[in-house]
Amino acid sequence: MENNLTKLQNNLEELGMCESSRSIAEYLSMASRGEKSVVDALYELSEIEIRAKRERATAGCVRQANFPFRKEMSDFDFSFQPSVSKREMEDLAYLGFLEKAENVIFVGSPGVGKTHLATAIGIAAAKQRVATYFIACSDLMLQLKRARMENHLQERLKYFCRYRLLIIDEVGFLPLDAESSNLFFQLISRRYEHTSTIITTNKPLAKWGEVFGDPVLASAILDRLLHHSRVVSIVGRSYRTKDILGQAERAGDPLGGQDGQGDEAKETKKGTKPQASL
Repeated sequence: MENNLTKLQNNLEELGMCESSRSIAEYLSMASRGEKSVVDALYELSEIEIRAKRERATAGCVRQANFPFRKEMSDFDFSFQPSVSKREMEDLAYLGFLEKAENVIFVGSPGVGKTHLATAIGIAAAKQRVATYFIACSDLMLQLKRARMENHLQERLKYFCRYRLLIIDEVGFLPLDAESSNLFFQLISRRYEHTSTIITTNKPLAKWGEVFGDPVLASAILDRLLHHSRVVSIVGRSYRTKDILGQAERAGDPLGGQDGQGDEAKETKKGTKPQASL
């Protein structure tokens, strides 16, 4: 037959108090030896359970936010991108901009770390159990178009508006058609001054008329995004070519040439181009 300790452990598990179930025997032993009072033992068990519950809730928020990867601010190489202010990024990770319903727009060429920084801020928000969602612009447009076709566009717009922080990645990577541009405008208009949106884009804001195919509509979108916002321009090399360039430099070819092209480039740089073979 089961003793009462085993029954107690089973009851705790059934109540969802798995951490307490695993630790109860140890704490009862400490109480019986006089190392802890019964009250102290029960209090510490409750603290363990509450902490575990919070950690599960935090992990759930991060998981549901749909991040493309788990990269936080501490993983960003600020020395590689000196145009990015570490202090400003850490300030954003404190999430004060959410209280003011401010937006953040990361502008830069592909590979400079825009998505990493946006994700890092998003993870910081999700860890604080802020309703956060990450989505690529192309996927967002597909979902909104499908919702319009199925006659539940308003419900889908409400769904995206319920997130206190919405991260829209790769705006401008591909030009948007008229329908997508109109849907994007509707979403931004609904979120305006109520919630925060983080945008990453490889297109300078002055060229968003090309992205949306309508300068007037692009201006209306930017007017709402920029009214309360921080624009972070990143100028630098791509992280994706960082290792390749580093290997080339270590091999004695700072220009990354191959099949003898590097030597020719270096000679040209010195002003003495090697003669062609006859």
